[in-house]
Amino acid sequence: MEEGSEMRSWRFFLTGVPGSGKSTAFMRCVERFRMLGFTVGGISTPEIRSRGRRVGFSVIDLASGRRALLAGVDLTSGFKVGRYGVDVSGFESVALPALDYAEESCDAVCVDEIGRMELFSKGFKRRVEELMSGPKPMVAVLHRDYIKVYGRFGTLLSVTPKNRDGLPELVVSGLIGYLKRKN
Repeated sequence: MEEGSEMRSWRFFLTGVPGSGKSTAFMRCVERFRMLGFTVGGISTPEIRSRGRRVGFSVIDLASGRRALLAGVDLTSGFKVGRYGVDVSGFESVALPALDYAEESCDAVCVDEIGRMELFSKGFKRRVEELMSGPKPMVAVLHRDYIKVYGRFGTLLSVTPKNRDGLPELVVSGLIGYLKRKN
């Protein structure tokens, strides 16, 4: 937990340097929560690889499995992050309904990731901020550049190769405790 952050056991933000295991820890949280019988909605944004190289990212609805392209090296777009063009409308076509469904119908909202590519979408930014202000339990990967903006809305956990295996249990225990107190 970050210095000075107060425990908000219904909203957890995983952050850290590239390669620290943020997305791995996130997906383990999702899997563990589901194994315990809870419903999870939201999105993941896994890498797309070709011949051992990362060539883009997709967006996947965690509840339905629906997917679209988020970004790619061969995508021409007015929105770019490094060598990746970002498909904002493709992203929104999956992400926005996924977040709405998660808020309305699931025990927890899960988002991987809140970062520069995703935040090109004004609709996504608005929905995430609404969810952060609401009572719905949330687990999100938060890019380190956005800690100052969003970190105050939840418990900020820095993922490292040493702690990434234990963090999912901590997060899931916090969410379950919150859900039990709430009901």
